[in-house]
Amino acid sequence: VQLQASGGGLVQAGGSLRLSCAASGRTFSYTKAWFRQAPGKEREFVATITSSGGTTYYADSVKGRFTISRDNAKNAVYLQMNNLKPEDTAVYYCAAQRVGASGFGYWGQGTQVTVSS
Repeated sequence: VQLQASGGGLVQAGGSLRLSCAASGRTFSYTKAWFRQAPGKEREFVATITSSGGTTYYADSVKGRFTISRDNAKNAVYLQMNNLKPEDTAVYYCAAQRVGASGFGYWGQGTQVTVSS
């Protein structure tokens, strides 16, 4: 399984971006997630979505502003980010967890999101 994240860029505070993550291989049964890593900080959880898309979880810092979704027919997961803040600036990574695995074993290469004030 390979993951390819895209959609990052430079946006002003209050703006929006939509990240996409395309997967190779059959990942429709995998839980998927987005993480981010800001300069000088550890990677942190952003959001996750179950295989059916029926359940989602968000970090408190993004709740109400970000929405994770997936399209299993396209083997893709998305992160809609609204009302962006400078503290959202980070490299965003998509990840996938196969059924029965204890953690996210598959990671994309990351896409840079920069929010200017």
